[in-house]
Amino acid sequence: MRDLVFITGNAKKLEEVVAILGNSVGWNFTARKIDLPEFQGESDEISREKCKAAAQIVKGPVIVEDTCLCFNALKGLPGPYVKWFLQKIGPEGLHRLLADWEDKSAYALCTFAYSNGDPSRDVILFRGRTDGTIVSPRGSRDFGWDPIFQPTDYNQTYAELPKDVKNKISHRSKAIMAMAEYFKNTTRE
Repeated sequence: MRDLVFITGNAKKLEEVVAILGNSVGWNFTARKIDLPEFQGESDEISREKCKAAAQIVKGPVIVEDTCLCFNALKGLPGPYVKWFLQKIGPEGLHRLLADWEDKSAYALCTFAYSNGDPSRDVILFRGRTDGTIVSPRGSRDFGWDPIFQPTDYNQTYAELPKDVKNKISHRSKAIMAMAEYFKNTTRE
């Protein structure tokens, strides 16, 4: 099995990837924290640029992940900038952003970007989306904005759901499964 470096400083994200994929795709996943530039733009553009920069540093196969939390009333904001919003105003502040809006609907979008390490090859994107509603924070506070995101057709937030249930329905799991399908059906150079 070859190593595939997941560029993340978040051990929970690596744990989630490994829990969903196991070793079903023929890669040995390792995590490496690299301070990449903070690219701006839309999620696809950010993901591609992050992946190219990471591949140049690692000089081998890498994946990067970009997560967005998009409020429909705010035309998709905070989107890819949710990390910064969360650091400044916390889950309560994110929830309060929609206080004056009737529409509390949102979607979580995860994009994984893969590079085989060859700069002449295109970065490949894998997306997953879960629709839901922004609610007052409930549940564990150990994983970002999970306490305020309640997926459609569930009465619990991501933070309240058992991990195995969240791992089946989450935006991240959907993107990971798309990536797994690609790896299962593609030979690696």
